[in-house]
Order: sequence, then structure tokens, then C-alpha cells
Amino acid sequence: MLSSSFGSQKNNSLMNEYASLLGDAVLRHRARLAEHSARMEAELAGKVKSEFISNMNHELRTPLNTVIGFSKIIAEQDRREVDKSKVIEYANLIHDAAVHLLTLINDILDISKVQSGSYTLDACELDTRAILAQQISAFREEANKASVEIIQRLPEDLPPVRGEERKLAQIFGNILSNAIKFSPSGSSVKVEAARLPNDVVAVVIRDTGGGMSADELEIALQPFGQVDGSKTRRREGTGLGLPIAKSLTELHGGEFEIRSQKNVGTEVVILLPSRQQVAMARARDTALGKSAKETGETAQ
Repeated sequence: MLSSSFGSQKNNSLMNEYASLLGDAVLRHRARLAEHSARMEAELAGKVKSEFISNMNHELRTPLNTVIGFSKIIAEQDRREVDKSKVIEYANLIHDAAVHLLTLINDILDISKVQSGSYTLDACELDTRAILAQQISAFREEANKASVEIIQRLPEDLPPVRGEERKLAQIFGNILSNAIKFSPSGSSVKVEAARLPNDVVAVVIRDTGGGMSADELEIALQPFGQVDGSKTRRREGTGLGLPIAKSLTELHGGEFEIRSQKNVGTEVVILLPSRQQVAMARARDTALGKSAKETGETAQ
């Protein structure tokens, strides 16, 4: 009987020791996985940072060189007279370069505000169709230069949405710019809008460009991410267009989805809630916030 009890205690002791060793092994394995994951994230962040600095160096220097170079030529009129038509051409180039720089700076400020949570909307009731039509008109010349046709289907009965006009225009403009930029010559970009149940407005922008794989899409949605980060890449950009469009859509209470297939094209779907839905969501958030506050006060 005593021998049986001793044997049982020994078995329990061994089991406890095995369990302890197994627990230590699991913890070490998890620590190694966490360390590997952290190292991979740090390497990716370092690569993105390096590519961003390299890209920004190029993006800033190119328009600045244009401004400095052509303004110097105009300023030296007393030493070498420049034809009036050339002066006008140089002035337009300087203007375009300055606008590009301003857009670049605004994009960086926008993404910084989004990431810090300090971005706010000066919301009012908006005509989505009018904003879309205006952006299509604004990008028509760029599309013509690239030999890309813009096909639009915008119904007259789109319901109004609540938001900020400039930021809504920025969403559509960023997506249109990307679609045109990555579409081959002779192709088309389709812009469609529809009225969904509950007065949700759906905007779909499709292109027939090179498309992206799932991994490339994940990179493209990261701030400053470049699918092609090389200095010899065919198309310029800071990698902020898609992240800003996604963040601004969500700021409007909407949904942003990209469907892309390599060598087929990309489709961006933007869903914007009606003003009634926004009001209901705010009322719900306010009620939940008040309820949480009251619960906290009661607990105190």
C-alpha cells in the first residue's frame, strides 16, 4: 500500500516536471516567434522608410529644380532676352511644379493628421454626382494625354450624402489619378455610381491596368508604400493616394474596398452612407458614450 502511494507520488512528480518543461518550451517557442515577427516588421518598416526617403528625395527635387531653373532664366532677362512666348511657357512650368509641391505637402499633412486621429470633417449635405462629374472633368485632359478614355455612368437620382466636399473630391481624385496613371494607352477607365438600399451611394472606378497581387495590394494600402519602390520605376508617386482615400472614406462613415487581379485591372468600390445613417450612427455612439460615462460614475 505504501509502495503504491509512493509510486503514485513519483508519477505525479514526473508529470509535473514534464508539464513544467513543456510549458517552458512552449513559452520559448512563442518568444522566438514574437522575436522573429518583430524583426520582420522592423525590417519591413526600415525598408518602407528607406524607400520613402528615396522617393521623397526624387519627388521634391524634380519640381524644385523646375522652379529654380526656369525662374533663374526669367530673372536673367537683362543679360539674355527670352522670347515672350517662352517666358509664358516657363511661368506655366513653374506654376505646375509649385502646384505639385503643394499637393505633395498637403498629402503628407493629411496622412499625418489621419494617423494622429486629429482629422475632422466640416460636414454638410453634398451632391455626390456633381462632385464626381467635376473630378472627371478635371482629369479629362490628363486622360487624353495618356490616350485613356473615361467612361462615366452617373444616374440623376443619387441621394445626397453628408460629408466635406473637398475631402470627398480628394477621395475620387486620388482613385481617378491612379486609374489613369496605371492604365495602358488606348484603354479606358469606367466610373459608375448607383443608389443602393437605405440610400447608400456606391461609387465604382475600374481600370484595365497591370493590376496587383494580394501582397502588392497590402503594400499599396500602407502609407508611403510603393509596389515598385525602385528608382527606375515607370510611374512616380509618394504612395499616399490609396491610404488617404481609404482613410477619408472611413472618416465619412463609409467603406472602401479594392479588388485587383494581376494583368487584368483594378476595381475600387466606395460606399458612402446616407445622411440619415450618419445621424443614426452618431446618435448611437452618443448614447453608448453617455451610457459608459454613467456606468463609470456609478462605479465610482
